Amino acid sequence: MQKTIRRLVCASLIAVLAACGTGPVAPGFYRVERGDTLSKIAREKRTSVASLKRWNGLTNPDAIEVGQVLRIAPPVGSATAADSSAAGAAGATGAAGSAKSDASAQASSPKAGPGVTLIWPAQGSVIRSFDGKNSKGIDIANAAGTPVVAAATGNVVYAGNGLRGYGNMLIVKHDDDYLTAYAHNRVLLVKEGQTVQQGQQIAEMGDTDSNRTMLHFEVRYMGRSADPARYLPPR
Repeated sequence: MQKTIRRLVCASLIAVLAACGTGPVAPGFYRVERGDTLSKIAREKRTSVASLKRWNGLTNPDAIEVGQVLRIAPPVGSATAADSSAAGAAGATGAAGSAKSDASAQASSPKAGPGVTLIWPAQGSVIRSFDGKNSKGIDIANAAGTPVVAAATGNVVYAGNGLRGYGNMLIVKHDDDYLTAYAHNRVLLVKEGQTVQQGQQIAEMGDTDSNRTMLHFEVRYMGRSADPARYLPPR
């Protein structure tokens, strides 16, 4: 029974990689509906486009998707009530006022960043970058057997090859918001339910379900793909 339950949980987490879901969202969040734009959401929620971009790590305000969950209130400790009120007033008074308030908010609020600190999951050359459509992550090429390491400490919630196009894949859950996925591995060195430490080897690079040897690496924030380059240190 426990094995069956674990498999069902893992299946749900795999589905997160393909869809954003339709269930209720927590206070301070909003699920994007058909016809929504970021500016429309900002007006209705009495905030600013720049604040929504900052809180959700958005680089392209036109790239929101139906079903995507957005944070519409400042994260605890990352913005003051005055910042939030000023942003709301700006959203209600038009674009000019909004731009002015956004500049003030950006000056007084810390830069948006991930809830976890990531390291590079493998050595090699980035041969494909994230675009949010055709590429939901980045591809890192190197020789077969190159160590693949956990980008951050977390729990292995999936280890297998049941998702078409990903080959031997691992999914590591870091907290309630963040997942990382590691695909096309030659060998998986950890199992579901195992806790892994940042930098620990978890797999060997391979070419399963791929036409070349590489690691496909994805970052998911609240079920939505995010550009790994935003979270990885420069090198």
